[in-house]
Amino acid sequence: MTARMPTNGGPFTLPVRVYWEDTDAGGIVFYANYLKFFERARTEWLRSLGIEQRRLREDGHGMFIVVESQVRYRRPARLDDLLQVTARLEAAGQASLTVAQQALLKSEHTAPDADGLLCSARIRIGWVDAATLKPARIPQPILEVLQE
Repeated sequence: MTARMPTNGGPFTLPVRVYWEDTDAGGIVFYANYLKFFERARTEWLRSLGIEQRRLREDGHGMFIVVESQVRYRRPARLDDLLQVTARLEAAGQASLTVAQQALLKSEHTAPDADGLLCSARIRIGWVDAATLKPARIPQPILEVLQE
């Protein structure tokens, strides 16, 4: 399972396997864990673009933080399911980004034409100064990389 860079304007895709730790007592993915899956996909998407969040923070440039999330749950994922978790830049402002994300079921049991959408989200991430945690402008070189 490896992440896939977008082609033809498609979203970044990260494969995620559902483990016991991801499920609740009913054997389905606990709703809050979708946010973890989305975080991993956003982080790997940024890393694939050469934007390493830890380095940005440690160098004192700043960091991204989640400021708003809108999540819609459609169907449950279960233990051992293979998901494709996507991230796609929807909008970029001077101090925040909106990232559209989806968790899709990708399983040998899913028909190729079946709607595998399990969960979708719009996550707004803001840029803050690393020292003060106050809102700041996203550095222009980062915006340029994101908007290529």
